[in-house]
Amino acid sequence: MTDFKLPLSGNVTQAINPWNVLFDPVGSQFGLVNINMGNSSNPDIEAEVLSKVASYGKQLGRIGDALTVLLKHFHPKEALTEKEKKAIRSLTRMLEEIADVKDHHAQKTEPELTQSKIAV
Repeated sequence: MTDFKLPLSGNVTQAINPWNVLFDPVGSQFGLVNINMGNSSNPDIEAEVLSKVASYGKQLGRIGDALTVLLKHFHPKEALTEKEKKAIRSLTRMLEEIADVKDHHAQKTEPELTQSKIAV
């Protein structure tokens, strides 16, 4: 004969882990800054670059700074298409907005060292 059990009448097992209770509401984040390496082809190299060389933000910032210089001196041999012009305008606008944010934060901390006043 088969067992017949009404709801809530059978054997119940539940693992209670206090760590899950504490950290699940914040997405299991244990530190103030957690980096998800995603599907990196070499996570060891990526982790070392992030810890010893530069964060993602710093890397992108330097790429943006270099692109700003290149765009300033960019003289295409052929006319750009509208799609290409739009891409450059969008990038330029974004880089200008980033520079504005950097300037704003630099003015808060050190008024005499804003991005636009730094000479190289």
